[in-house]
Amino acid sequence: MAITSAIIVGHHGQDGRLLTGQLRAGGARTLGIGRGTIDASGVTWDRTVDITRAAEVAAVVGALRPDALFHLAALHESSEEAEAFDPDAVRARYEVNFFSLLHCLEAIRVVSPATRLFFAASSHVFGSPDTAIQDEDTPLRPDSVYGMTKADGLLACRIYRARHRLHASAGILYTHESPHRDAKFLAMKIASAARRIRSGRPEPLVIGDLDAVIDWGWAPDYVDAMRRIVGLEAPGEFVIATGERRTVRDFLDAAFAAVDLDWRPHVREDPGILARPGRPRVGNAARLRAATGWIPTVGLEEIARRLVTGDPSAPQG
Repeated sequence: MAITSAIIVGHHGQDGRLLTGQLRAGGARTLGIGRGTIDASGVTWDRTVDITRAAEVAAVVGALRPDALFHLAALHESSEEAEAFDPDAVRARYEVNFFSLLHCLEAIRVVSPATRLFFAASSHVFGSPDTAIQDEDTPLRPDSVYGMTKADGLLACRIYRARHRLHASAGILYTHESPHRDAKFLAMKIASAARRIRSGRPEPLVIGDLDAVIDWGWAPDYVDAMRRIVGLEAPGEFVIATGERRTVRDFLDAAFAAVDLDWRPHVREDPGILARPGRPRVGNAARLRAATGWIPTVGLEEIARRLVTGDPSAPQG
């Protein structure tokens, strides 16, 4: 299915910006919805939408009746940020990460049943898994509020598929990077440090665990997977991952090589800065590959180089 019109909930984040670019490059009309912002192209809608209010979500979905709605909005901390678990913090995350998704699902059911929905879930739904590789059949065992909200969103999509026959799919996304990534996350901290040290400011970079295993992908690839999933005849759940076990050391090697430096004199390991250490999560995207032909196109070394150098030849969507 070619997407000719779409709503992107969470258009201001990395994936939302990349997705908007890819859709518009393909000629689609889009409405991006963010925190107090909208970004309309080819559609008639001129007011902001509070995604925590069901009536406002229903109004925009009913007015536009898009081919697709992508729910990408989420509140999320990095591994070095302590996650608040008080009732107010939990409620705030559920309002954005989960209940706004329910508002989208219900609006589609009532006023635009032909609209296809994509929900951006996360490998955090698996928590600290017992298996070295995870797929769509791995048990959901979230161990963080963020993981809880994403697991509940995935289950909500299942219910709306089963009970209401909606085309509601979920992508279980593993770590993915681009220059649009928030600066608080590890890959961007490493890239920024490599540039800073190369420019003559040698303040040390502190890393929590040099041997931490991460399944690292290129965000434009992952956004392409979202569009492919929406275009499938049958909805479902799909892991979006490279399947490669890489370490923080690997990323440091690649990032500092991009500026012809050895990272070892400039990096210090301190496990104490990790607020939420956990077991490695590496994904098996065989189901996605079989259904859509999708494969990741950019490996870790090239990802690190692009983040450090800002290579203009690397399309960002």
